[in-house]
Amino acid sequence: MKRRHKTLIWIALGAVVLGGGTVLGAVAMKKTVSFFYAPKDVLVTPPKLNREVRLGGLVLTGSLKHTTDGTINFVVTDNVANVNVTYKGIVPDLFREGQGVIAEGKFTDNTHFKAERILAKHDENYVPKEVADSLKKSGEWRGPEAALKEQKQP
Repeated sequence: MKRRHKTLIWIALGAVVLGGGTVLGAVAMKKTVSFFYAPKDVLVTPPKLNREVRLGGLVLTGSLKHTTDGTINFVVTDNVANVNVTYKGIVPDLFREGQGVIAEGKFTDNTHFKAERILAKHDENYVPKEVADSLKKSGEWRGPEAALKEQKQP
């Protein structure tokens, strides 16, 4: 067998091994990857039911309901569409109406989501209310707008 044929066999064998590894990696990642949906995305392309996904948006004002068994019902909105969410457990301190939220769980149908985990979102300029009130009383309050201006100036 000529050297050229041996080289081609090794290249073909390497391509098969590399392709097989890529396929195995993709299959393994598919089980751990979590897709993100906004409520309007659910309208456009309904997600597969009972598949682990993330739902993000704002907690609709006036939608938060607590039941006696510890279940929390609320609506996640992006001001285009709404999704009803049910969650049983302890919510983060930042979780409240009008606040950003990411819920991890499964859709039971296109308008109902059963959350297994709740993550409250805030931006990088978040200041706890108590700290902001204290700074305002002392005259040291600058607000998020002033901090952004300082960051932009060299």
